[in-house]
Amino acid sequence: MIGVFKLETQMTSGNGKFERTGLGSNSSAKESVDTAYKYLKANSKFISGNISTTTKDYLVNVQDLNGIGMTTSLTLSTVIAICSIALNKPPVGSMAILGDISIGGTLIKVDELANTLQVCLDSGAKKVLLPLTSAADLGTVPPELVGTFNLIFYRNAEDAVFKALGVE
Repeated sequence: MIGVFKLETQMTSGNGKFERTGLGSNSSAKESVDTAYKYLKANSKFISGNISTTTKDYLVNVQDLNGIGMTTSLTLSTVIAICSIALNKPPVGSMAILGDISIGGTLIKVDELANTLQVCLDSGAKKVLLPLTSAADLGTVPPELVGTFNLIFYRNAEDAVFKALGVE
């Protein structure tokens, strides 16, 4: 089943400690969130020099809003959530973040795009951040569903962060 997940973050002074809560015993979800932090440690300089993974501690809490069970596609959304708190810049309102990235930054397209977009619509999303790799699958989505969103495509994780935070 496809669901909606909310990420909440906190940042405090510290020495680069990273904690995650709300994932239960799902080791794949934990690995996905941990991958996000590792990715950010290696690549934060490409996003902003103001993101520190050595002088700040971060906590990410993931909530399953539909009660369907935890997703394992949390890497990109976790990167965006940490960048949001680190830069003190909230994400764009009413936006759903779709797709994911690997540890190397490779884009992972959205499975079941039409069904996923329907869940976004039912959840009140008005904007959808979508990996460029999923553009080819738009032909499988009913036009009236595609037309309900402002689709925002991203080329890589850094591009996704900028667009999710409304930075040009």
